[in-house]
Amino acid sequence: MADMEFISIGNVIIKKTAALAPMAGVADAAFRTVAKRFGAAYVVGEMASCKGLVYSDRKTAELLTISDPERPAAIQLFGSEPEFAAAAVEIAERFRPDIIDLNAGCPVPKVAGNGAGSALMKDPKLFADMVTALVKAAHVPVTVKIRAGWDPEHINACEIAHIAEECGAAAIAVHGRTKTQMYTGKADRSVIAAVKQTVSVPVIGNGDVDSVESCEEMYRETGCDLVMIGRGAYGDPWLFRDIDDYYEGRPRKPAPTLDERLSVMREQIELLVKYKGEYIGMKEARAQAAFYLKGMTNAAKYRGMCGKLNELNDLYELTELIKAENKNCNGGNDNVRV
Repeated sequence: MADMEFISIGNVIIKKTAALAPMAGVADAAFRTVAKRFGAAYVVGEMASCKGLVYSDRKTAELLTISDPERPAAIQLFGSEPEFAAAAVEIAERFRPDIIDLNAGCPVPKVAGNGAGSALMKDPKLFADMVTALVKAAHVPVTVKIRAGWDPEHINACEIAHIAEECGAAAIAVHGRTKTQMYTGKADRSVIAAVKQTVSVPVIGNGDVDSVESCEEMYRETGCDLVMIGRGAYGDPWLFRDIDDYYEGRPRKPAPTLDERLSVMREQIELLVKYKGEYIGMKEARAQAAFYLKGMTNAAKYRGMCGKLNELNDLYELTELIKAENKNCNGGNDNVRV
């Protein structure tokens, strides 16, 4: 591409490459920082409960803190009681988000089962009230993340997107799966394309992007304004680098070597411990570290060892073991990169 393209969400300018999706338990400050360093155009934090913030949830700072290297970055809120929205926005804005995002797509029972997340798509009036309350209270752009619908018989993303725009949302992210699909099957890009034709605000396409090729396909098949990557980025921040290189017209870089993968894994876990302390950080590191081992020789064995990480020294010992046992391998790079 000769000239890099950008999109505007309110007054926020974002490179038209790829963004990191909000993912509870994954898209924490450590991973967001690493993803941004590798080229993520925009990141969205883990969702925080409006009601929980109002009642001074002990995890408020952990969920809402945004560092300057992450920007542009959004804080994502969820809830089903508009009366808590304004106060939640006031608290969230103390952490200086560039954007506030409403989660209307989370399918997990503890969220959707309480009327929030994707359950908002079943109640357009409540959804409208939530968006309106956030927009009225916020001093930054408000966006919304939705799904295709609740189930195959209730695909209403276009209706919900139209309501979001009418209520003042500055952009809409669409995950092409229904709530009942959870994370199975394939994302329906035709729904994302239909939403793009329905609204005039930017549309962000999400679902099944795990390569430069699938990112380009998402743009081409949906006409979306920005691509958002979730599970495809697990343990693979190089994906953002490759996508950024592609749209900047730079030559494709080789896949990361074993040493590079282990070095970035260490960087992310060290940040995690810095932000959350060793006790909590290393518990959460067990899953994060395991993501980096995908496709590696003896990956199952090493993932099992990740489940026993308690201290940073445990991580260092594991990385040295992996290096020693794979010194004659080609970096363990079995992942195919297009």
